[in-house]
Amino acid sequence: MFETLLVVAIGFAGGIAVGTQAPIAGAMGHRIGGAAGSLIVHLGGAVASLALLIARGGEGIGQWRSLPWYMLGSGVFGLILYLSLSQTIPRLGATTAITLVVVGQLVAGMVIDHFGLFEVQVRSVDLQRIAAAALLLIGAFLMLR
Repeated sequence: MFETLLVVAIGFAGGIAVGTQAPIAGAMGHRIGGAAGSLIVHLGGAVASLALLIARGGEGIGQWRSLPWYMLGSGVFGLILYLSLSQTIPRLGATTAITLVVVGQLVAGMVIDHFGLFEVQVRSVDLQRIAAAALLLIGAFLMLR
């Protein structure tokens, strides 16, 4: 039970991080341009990741050559996220922009789970998951109004 609560708390912290980074990144992209802001965000993330990697003794970094191509190119999704935030936040506000990101994550997650893509455990779409998604979509709709 404690382990589950810890994992939920970590996920919640990740959501707080995205929710905090989004308006900062959106404002930066608005001021200096999307690509320039993205470079700054990703360089900062690279420096922080390098420090953590060093602190953890390098983990399995030596095995990077064995990764599939889609894993090596996954950083492009961070660029897409950043560029979308730099366009949506100044025009729609942080709440609406983040709501759109969450809805997009929900749709992508359900498809990935249903088909077991990218080595995740298969979790088929069923009535309960459809109901949960519908409630989130209704919440998103109400948030966008």
